[in-house]
Amino acid sequence: MADQDDDIILSDLTDEELIQQMHDDLYDGLKDEIIEAVNILLERGWQPYDILTRALVAGMTIVGYDFRDGILFVPEVLLAANAMKGGMIILKPLLAETDAPRMGKMVIGTVKGDIHDIGKNLVAMMMEGAGFEVVDIGINNPVESYLEALAAEEPDILGMSALLTTTMPYMKTVIDTMVAEGIRDRYVVLVGGAPLNEEFGKAIGADAYCRDAAVAVETAKSFVARRHNQLAVG
Repeated sequence: MADQDDDIILSDLTDEELIQQMHDDLYDGLKDEIIEAVNILLERGWQPYDILTRALVAGMTIVGYDFRDGILFVPEVLLAANAMKGGMIILKPLLAETDAPRMGKMVIGTVKGDIHDIGKNLVAMMMEGAGFEVVDIGINNPVESYLEALAAEEPDILGMSALLTTTMPYMKTVIDTMVAEGIRDRYVVLVGGAPLNEEFGKAIGADAYCRDAAVAVETAKSFVARRHNQLAVG
């Protein structure tokens, strides 16, 4: 992406130029510029949902693709996600007022015995950047924490993370409990973490294993779209 021109005055740009500049600024992790641009578009009469989708989500999609393809790395993606959050702080209350459509809702947390959260945090940020509502229940979660969050939040997706070979089997404990409680089919279950692989995800009964945050976003979009289509047909 092109470097930010220090002489650019955001308010002088046309709407389309400003949207493109926001994509560049997200890519470069420029939080202050994103906040300024969001406010400019709101002053020009833009709807919050349009700013979310055309500027923030579209920009983070580019970041996600380049992260997936090895062009960007975790520190750069975290900066981009932090810049996106600056814009979301302004837009969230406005979106709530307008009942804007959302992509879906996700509960995410690291499993019991595991206190690693960088990967989980990155997935949460990227999911928010893709237009999902994300409820992060943190680290070291026993099965009860997952069940309580599912009951309280009624999400579309449950995401579980583990970074240790000793804690990853606990994901099966959570899924088996969901089956026993008769609630497994209500949710899409995505799992991820360094020691996991696709075979493990299948073996424990997850819907999918996601090797990184970009894949998690693409997988979540696919599953939620499929569920919405099934509901529409039903």
